[in-house]
Order: sequence, then C-alpha cells, then structure tokens
Amino acid sequence: MPERAFDEQSLLSYVAQEKGIDARTIKHIRILKRSVDARQRTIYINMKVRIYVNEMPQDDAYVPTIYHDVSDRPQAIVVGAGPGGLFAALRLIELGIKPIVIERGKNVHDRKKDLALISKTQTLDPESNYCFGEGGAGAYSDGKLYTRSKKRGNTDKILNVFCQHGAPLAILSDAHPHIGTDKLPKVIENMRNTILRYGGEVHFQTKMTQLIIDYSSTLKGNSSGRVIGVVAEKKSDFNSQLSNTLELRGPVILATGHSARDIYRYLVETNINVEAKGIAVGVRLEHPSKLIDQIQYHNKQGRGKYLPAAEYSFVTQADGRGVYSFCMCPGGFVIPAATGPEQIVVNGMSPSSRRTQWSNSGMVVEIRPEDLPAYQEQGIDESPLKMMFFQEELERITWQQGNRKQIAPAQRMADFVNNRLSYDLPKSSYAPGLISSPLHFWLPINITKRLQEGFKTFGRNAHGFLTNDAVIIAVETRTSSPVRILRDKETLQHISIEGLFPCGEGAGYAGGIVSAGVDGERCAEACQTYMTTF
Repeated sequence: MPERAFDEQSLLSYVAQEKGIDARTIKHIRILKRSVDARQRTIYINMKVRIYVNEMPQDDAYVPTIYHDVSDRPQAIVVGAGPGGLFAALRLIELGIKPIVIERGKNVHDRKKDLALISKTQTLDPESNYCFGEGGAGAYSDGKLYTRSKKRGNTDKILNVFCQHGAPLAILSDAHPHIGTDKLPKVIENMRNTILRYGGEVHFQTKMTQLIIDYSSTLKGNSSGRVIGVVAEKKSDFNSQLSNTLELRGPVILATGHSARDIYRYLVETNINVEAKGIAVGVRLEHPSKLIDQIQYHNKQGRGKYLPAAEYSFVTQADGRGVYSFCMCPGGFVIPAATGPEQIVVNGMSPSSRRTQWSNSGMVVEIRPEDLPAYQEQGIDESPLKMMFFQEELERITWQQGNRKQIAPAQRMADFVNNRLSYDLPKSSYAPGLISSPLHFWLPINITKRLQEGFKTFGRNAHGFLTNDAVIIAVETRTSSPVRILRDKETLQHISIEGLFPCGEGAGYAGGIVSAGVDGERCAEACQTYMTTF
C-alpha cells in the first residue's frame, strides 16, 4: 500500500512485520526497484528491496567510474555539451583521451538568466535558450531519464554516472527515473568539473563554424576525406559581440542537439551526407494536475498524501499515422523553447517535487518525409532538410498567430475537437502568456484531424480526459531531429568522411537524455578505436 512505502520508517516497520524480523536489527533498507501500479482502483507500490540485518552496506549505492588525468594525452573534439557530448567527454577520459568540449551557449547557471528574460521581456538569445547551452535541451526541460533504448548500450552506467555527480539515488530504482529541472543543473556542473579536473577542456560561447577536412589522407578507399579538427568562433566575454577564431585539432564527435539548424545547413552545403528523418509534431496539452490524479488513481480525492503526481501515456493510430503523448510532465510547467527569431515552440518540464497545479504532455502526430511536398531551396527539389523546413514554417506561422511575440496561441481541448473558438482560456503555467486562437483552423489539416481523433480515443479510454478544463498550446515541433547524419553501423563514423562521429539526438541516433548519453559513450569508444588505428 502507498502509505507503507511513503518513508523509510514505515517501510522498515512493514518489512520487519512481514518477514518476522526484529525491527531494531534492520540497519538499512536499499530500494532496488520501485513502481506504481494504478491499473485498478486499489493502488499498489511494487518494490524490490535489500535488507541489511545487524550490518551496514559495505559498498556504494551506485557503481562509481574511475577517471585518470589525461592532460598530456592525445585529444578529440566534442562539439556540444548536451548529454551526448558530456557523456562522450567523460568516456574519452576513461579511455585515456583528452576531450576538448566546445559549446555554443553559456554555462548552465549563466544560461538560466537568459531563460528568465524570455518570459519577462520576450527577449530570446539565439545562442542561450532552452535548447542551447550547457546540458542541452534536457537541462531545463525536465530531466526525465526513462528510455526504451536499452539494446544500444549500458543505460545503468549512465544512471550511475549521474548519481556519482549528485543525482538522487532514487533514479537507480524508480521505473520512470527523474532528476528534476531544479536539481539537474548542479549535476551537470559537477560533470563539467570532472572533465576539467582530469585534464579535459570546456569552452563556452564557442560555436563551430566549419570542419577541417584533409582530402589527401584516409584509411578507407571509399572515404572522401578525413576530419582533422574544427574552426570555431569564441566570444571574448559574455557581454561582448566580439569573437576570436579558433582552430582545434583532432577527430570530432558531433553532438550538437536536435535544434542546431545552422549545422544541418552547413553539412548539406559541404556535401556531407544527411537524410530527412521522420518526426512528430503537435501541441502541448495542459490539464489541472488534480484532474489527472483523479483520472489515473480512480479517486475523486486525487493522489492524496502518499502517491506521486500521476503520469499517463497514450498512443493510438489515426489515418495510418501514430498519435501519442510525448514527454509527459506531471506537476510541471509549459515552457518557451524557441531558438531563433519568428518562432514559437513549446515544451514541458517538471521540478523534482512535481507539485505544481498543472500537468502537461506533448500530444503529437507522426510525420514522415513522404507526407510532405518537395521544398525548393537553392535549386534542390527533394532536399534532405525538408522536414526541418516544415518545422521552421510551422513555427513561423505559430509566431504570427501569437502576435509576433513569445505569447503562444492556444485553445480549450474540447473546443479544438469540436472546431469551436475558445472565447476565454484557463489559467496556465506558460509564463509568457496565451492568446485564444482557432488552432483547428490554421494547423495543417493532417495534424488537426489526427489530433482530434486521438483526443476522442484518449477521452474514451480515460473518462474526463477530454475536457474544456484542459488547454492545448501550439506548437510542439522539437520532439526529435529532422535529419539523420549518416554513419557506418560498425565504426560509427560518417559514411564518407573519416574522423567524424555523428552523435546523439541531433544526429538522429537517440531520443532523450539517457539514450543520448549511451550514444555519446559509444561514439567515444569508436573514436578511441579510430585514433589507435590511424
């Protein structure tokens, strides 16, 4: 029962009673697995625990990673300090390689000041926002660590490294681990300090502008060149527009995140192979958190004292495409996640307590490259960037609907389903503000119709979910990268350029913090193999 699992003392008393053990002899209880089972009206907390009788644990609750100084070792360049880049850098240190990390944005604390300006003054810094800066898009948009991508690498290692750097130990046991937007920045700072302590380098406000490619030297006959470094522009200080040009030498792990559109354009212009990739596009749906608690816990009183904020996960098919919830944030906020001018993009986040009065989720529709018309840019008909162009156009239209500010167009949920304008809107967590808009009229029809069908299905499956007490906020477009940077399955190098390791979510090989971390480690290992071979 939830009350028995609420705190350590209650759990200790229950375990002692169930096992017939004198409670005074139980010195410690380590929780190994924990999940909430809310499928029936009686709610259960499923737990697997280890009991220490008349002894204390002799080992750490997590498995620490051992690092050694690499200040005088060969170096590799890591472009981007999101989860892919940070875990790549830490793994390089393990492998005896000095990482040089460059990040276009600011460090995780200075970045926070720029995020506040988006809501307060509608000022958006294109290099320091919810997507760009130390920690990447995950640092200030929730810190959820749940992943289904467990076949690609060691997800437990990623969680243990997080704990080693200050994350709560609960992430090792919870079925849906979560650090929280309020706690994750300190963990990220600790990871950076580890990189520096063991001889790596981290350069903020340093933006890669081009790869340095040697076309005369390769290992493979099918390679057209070899990456030997990057050219970057580094701002002289946080308050200056002046910059210095740097040349950094070494193989390159490219972990720029799913919103580095200038990098995608550069790669295409440089004839470095990328391809259009399917994405999911839709809206952010926000309910009162008490209503979600009532629905999911089958109780008019909601979650009560002992249960966490309720989560949900919905998926259905509508006209041959998936419609599903994405990045569900119980007890959270909706945030402005644009990265440039004339854009409205929304996302969600939760603090570690998950105790705000709102719960939100992305509600998105699967979009495949063949669903879109050919775009023409610089004479290219079927551009590999066509999905990115679609994102950009939809974000621009949404910005226009939002009075050309970060004010987001929104509509009550039932009004959207019934093609009605909302004459007023419920109170929302979205700080820049909302404006009533007929999303059913101006969103692309292939998105609108499928969302409407999806909402009807979800409402039938969860009574009370389809309601005008909920609001949909446009537009959610950054669910994943719109391109895949092609790489060899074995070496993880780009298919035609040696020494370039496309990495993480921005390269199209991950979908979240943990899977990006796993891919970062794999790219670091592949980079070490390459460096010892060449």
